[in-house]
Amino acid sequence: MPSRNHSAPERVAEFRFYEELNDFLPATQRKQAFFHAFTGTPSVKDTIEAIGVPHTAVDLVLVDGVSVGFDRRLSGGERIAVYPVFERFDISSLIRLRARPLRRTRFVLDVHLGKLARYLRLLGFDTLYRNDYDDATVVSLSVNDQRIVLSRDIGLLKNGALTHGYWLRATRPRAQLEEVVRVLDLGRMIAPFTRCLECNGELREVKRETVPSRVPPRVFASFLDFVECPECGKVYWEGSHYDHMRGMVEGLRIEAVDTGGSSKGL
Repeated sequence: MPSRNHSAPERVAEFRFYEELNDFLPATQRKQAFFHAFTGTPSVKDTIEAIGVPHTAVDLVLVDGVSVGFDRRLSGGERIAVYPVFERFDISSLIRLRARPLRRTRFVLDVHLGKLARYLRLLGFDTLYRNDYDDATVVSLSVNDQRIVLSRDIGLLKNGALTHGYWLRATRPRAQLEEVVRVLDLGRMIAPFTRCLECNGELREVKRETVPSRVPPRVFASFLDFVECPECGKVYWEGSHYDHMRGMVEGLRIEAVDTGGSSKGL
């Protein structure tokens, strides 16, 4: 008796991804419609992520011209259009898939972004980072504290529990900082020199007479004003590095004004 093939039949749907979502796709699939094969009746969310795009980057999905949620099941033959955050169009009447912007812009970064964490703290942004965070910790901090995950790991951003995340395109820390400020439109929220670069604590002024044993003698003799981190005790002053950092901050502010930001508001 001939054997029977019990495997599920393969189905196909047509996909088209728009704008920056193309960054997640191979060159042969960018900025054009392509066919994707699957079996069974997977959800829109699972299929989009199987193609390589994390759900945290998607704001609108149209199936045969109709706005749908991530839980919409596919059966084959559909035409699917996938869009990122809308900046200039009112889509309030459609099923918007992105969570609303957070009340407070604060971050949690994966273990590979230590330098970026220091830069964001320099600008005054509440930024959690430790080099021993695993993915589960990053996700938990994001969900429980309502923090935006920044990562170069697309797989992390596909975690179903996440609602706010951004995949960094740049690889160098300074370029990553410029990207985050531009894409999330942070120029107007910069509050430099208000957070500890080491532990993220909020800095406060401290009386000069309390710091002699905590700074080099030449520093104590040369400066009158100091701030400290109440969390880790680190003391800061406006040393030679201050002018360089202030110049970087002003450059970011000027660039934000010139470009107008993109107002994505994760």
